[in-house]
This record gives sequence, structure tokens and C-alpha cells, in this order.
Amino acid sequence: MVAEAAWALLVGDEVPYTPPSMEPQRTGDLEDPALRLVVLGDSTAAGQGAPYEQGIAVGAAQTLAAQGRNVTWTNLAVSGAKWSDVRADQLRRAVELDADIVLISAGSDDVTGGTSGGSLRGDITAIVGALRAGDPAVRILLTGVPDMGSTPRLPQPLRWLAGERAQSLNGVVRATGATLDIAVIPIPERTGPVFRRDHSLFSVDRFHPDARGYAVWREVIEEALKAAFPA
Repeated sequence: MVAEAAWALLVGDEVPYTPPSMEPQRTGDLEDPALRLVVLGDSTAAGQGAPYEQGIAVGAAQTLAAQGRNVTWTNLAVSGAKWSDVRADQLRRAVELDADIVLISAGSDDVTGGTSGGSLRGDITAIVGALRAGDPAVRILLTGVPDMGSTPRLPQPLRWLAGERAQSLNGVVRATGATLDIAVIPIPERTGPVFRRDHSLFSVDRFHPDARGYAVWREVIEEALKAAFPA
């Protein structure tokens, strides 16, 4: 399988990585009610490649807090997780946390792991259904699959093939998001061209963003969060 071959050929230095604590964090007045944010997904949601405080989970919480809100956020993301893993291993806790907003960043491992479009559609639909069953008012945002055709860690022609595969899965993400009426943040569209032009935005493993790379992601996610939760 192309995806398995691509993963087998990955070469590069690893970056030190400490998984998120998965315990709730808090900003603002501890006495006042807080907006509950839950982050799900893979290594991009966990912030691998940069100091954790410079990743997208902390960035999302800071964006919401900057609008004058108290925020409690919990990051359940696990490096290497596919959408099926989010469904199997992260969803139950997310429902228990009764989130007001859920940010899901996943898909890279579905590209390398050969997830089919049908399986991806089923996982997204099940996750959204379970979250809404817990709270019909929950706001859910998906980042879409990153532009895998930009990563220098994959040699050509596998990089090109991974990029094509990511585009195909992104079509599924966008279509499913439209069907379910949930926001799909244009991470691949907005960040892909930037990363293709400037490979210095990758960490030393040449796969994950570094702090500057996550800053590019955070800008796009910030816009989506402000649209979902206007001040």
C-alpha cells in the first residue's frame, strides 16, 4: 500500500515530546462560569514539534480568553491518532466533559494509515452525533487534513502521493461537515501554500510544524473561533 510504504520511508530526527496532561486547565476568574473547550485529535492537536504552550490547543484557549471569557480547556489529543482512534479512545471523555466547543485536528495519520473515505465519513458522523447527543448546542470545529504534500520528510514521489491522498480525504471532511452543519477550518488551503514555500516552518523531524509553523495554524484557527464565538 502506498501509505504504508510512505510511512516506512520516513526519515528524520525526532523532537522531544511530552503528551498533554489531559487534565482541565483554567483561565480567568475561578469563581465565574467558564466556557468549556475540549481539543481532540492527533499530534497536531497535541502540539508535537514545538513547546506545548505554542501549539493550537493553548492558542485556542487564549483566543477565547482574549474575548473576555473565562475558559476551561482540556486536551485529549494523542500523537498518532487516526479519526477512528479519536472515536474509540477520546470521544467518551469529551462527552463527559460537556464541552461548549470542541476543536478536532486529525487526519495526517489517516493519510499514512490508508483510511478510506467511507470510514472517515463514518467516524466523523459518529463523533459529531455523540457530541450533539450530549449537548445539542455544542459547537464543533474541524481543521481538515493538513497538506501532506508539503512535508519534506516524505521523499518524492511519495510526498506527491500523500498530498493527493490528503486532498481526497479533505473532500470527505468538507462534504461531511456541510452535511452535518459544522465548521471546517481551512487549514490545508490556508497553511499548505505557506509550508510549501517555507520548509523552515517544520520542526527538526521535518514532519510536524515548529513554533513558527503552529503560529500560522493558530492565526487561521483564531479567525474560525472568533466567527463561532463573536465577542
